[in-house]
Amino acid sequence: MVKGLKLQILLLDEVDSTQLYLKKALIQKKLTPPCGVLAKIQTAGVGSRENSWIGLEGNFFFSFALNLNDLPQDLKLESASIYFAYLLREVLEELGSKVWLKWPNDFYVEDKKIGGMITNIVGNSLVCGVGINLVKNPNSFAKLDIVLSKEKLLGAYVEKIEKRVLWKQVFSKYKLEFQKSKTYTTHAKEHTIALCDAILNDDGSITSNGERVYSLR
Repeated sequence: MVKGLKLQILLLDEVDSTQLYLKKALIQKKLTPPCGVLAKIQTAGVGSRENSWIGLEGNFFFSFALNLNDLPQDLKLESASIYFAYLLREVLEELGSKVWLKWPNDFYVEDKKIGGMITNIVGNSLVCGVGINLVKNPNSFAKLDIVLSKEKLLGAYVEKIEKRVLWKQVFSKYKLEFQKSKTYTTHAKEHTIALCDAILNDDGSITSNGERVYSLR
C-alpha cells in the first residue's frame, strides 16, 4: 500500500448519482481525494454517453476520486477507464464470478451487460463511477453470477485500488481478454464501431478504419 493513499468512504442511503454527487462535492471542496461515495439507492445514475443507469436497491453504486499524482506512475489518463474497470473485473473474478470486460469499460456475464464504469477529470482529480447489478437486473440487462454483498465488494475493490498496480501489468492481461469484444460493437463520436477488425493499442485505445478511439468517457 502506498503511504498516504487511504480512501475515505462516505455512505449514503439515497442519491441521484454517486458520480455527480462526488464531482459537486470536490468542486465545492466538501470532499477531498482520496475519497469515495457508496449509495444504497441511486435515482438518476449516469451511464455511458450520458445515458441513465437505473439504480435498483441492493445493487452496487460507487464513485471514487484520486489525486492525479497518486495514480500509478505509468498510467496515462486515456488508459484510466480500462485500468480501473479491469481492477474491478479482477476482484469479481477472484470472488468467483465469470465476469469479463467488454471494451472499453462494460462488465458482462456471458453476453449480457451487468454494469459499467465512467471516468472524468475534476480539477486535479480523477473521478471514477461504477454501477454493478448485484441482485436486480432492469430491462435487458443481467446481474452478477455470484451472491455478493456490496460491502464485501467495496472492501476488496478499495484494497485493489490502493495497491497501485502498474498499467503495464493490467494491460498485459486485458489485451488477451480483448478478443472477447471482437463480436461486439461500441459507440464513439455518435457512430457505431464494429470491434471485429479493431486493433488494441498499448494505451488501451483502439484503431478502427484508420481512426483512433479512446476509452475515456
